[in-house]
Amino acid sequence: MDTSKIDSFKVTEKVKLAECPTYEDFGLSDKKLKKELEKVREELGDFQDTLYAHGKYGVLVCLQGMDTAGKDSLIREVFKDFNARGVVVHSFKVPTELERKHDYLWRHYIALPARGKFGVFNRTHYENVLVTRVHPEYILGEHLPGVHSVDDIDEAFWDRRFDQINAFERHIAQNGTIIFKFFLHLSKEEQRQRLLRRLALQRKNWKFSPGDLEERKLWDNYQACYEDALNRTSKPHAPWYIIPADNKKAARLGVAGILLKELKKYKDIKEPGLEAKIKANLEAYKIQLENEKE
Repeated sequence: MDTSKIDSFKVTEKVKLAECPTYEDFGLSDKKLKKELEKVREELGDFQDTLYAHGKYGVLVCLQGMDTAGKDSLIREVFKDFNARGVVVHSFKVPTELERKHDYLWRHYIALPARGKFGVFNRTHYENVLVTRVHPEYILGEHLPGVHSVDDIDEAFWDRRFDQINAFERHIAQNGTIIFKFFLHLSKEEQRQRLLRRLALQRKNWKFSPGDLEERKLWDNYQACYEDALNRTSKPHAPWYIIPADNKKAARLGVAGILLKELKKYKDIKEPGLEAKIKANLEAYKIQLENEKE
């Protein structure tokens, strides 16, 4: 795999989404993309075992994208070789009554991965500066002091919310959470084709909602909000990666490749050594077990 390509996906300076590619294949056929992913995810699975044994870091993988961007299938394929106990996926929907009784980051904070584990957020805390920014009336459901109508939700409100999100990520990064944020960048035409497939294939009908078409009308609004969020919150300790998502197989490989390449940089993540006393008696333990043979 050409790692120089995946390096270019990282947001290190101000970006314009309209100028970012939505298609990539890394010069590989579908068959080779699948084979390459199998190799990478096997290495990721091995890394997760070491991460668990080391026990000092957790890894948070955040996935954002427009409807049909491929988040669910990406999670299934990228983490297929993980120990089931080593990865926890959270799909954040409309906040529950209990969640609304807390600040908007509460439900995300309590879902953070424990040390030694991967946590995947399928939709994330960024929904609070994306969907709520496109639909500011949703903010009223948070029952915030000083917010009585949509007119109270001004630019200063969003500035504060971005500051809060940056502070949240800085705090968890300083306390051992390795953060990856992936925006699955889908073209409007590809979304149209995927929605049509949902309607054409009976086994996929359940995924379709008329609301998808209403949200599609707001495409430009969402793109503007995503672009602003990417530019305001891509930090060295919590970088964004813009993943071309029109080709699902390549998008999965891109995410897996970035995870593996970046996590390998943590040279301190390794399996702990045995205590000197145990190590000195390994042969004796082996003999003891062998002598148990009938």
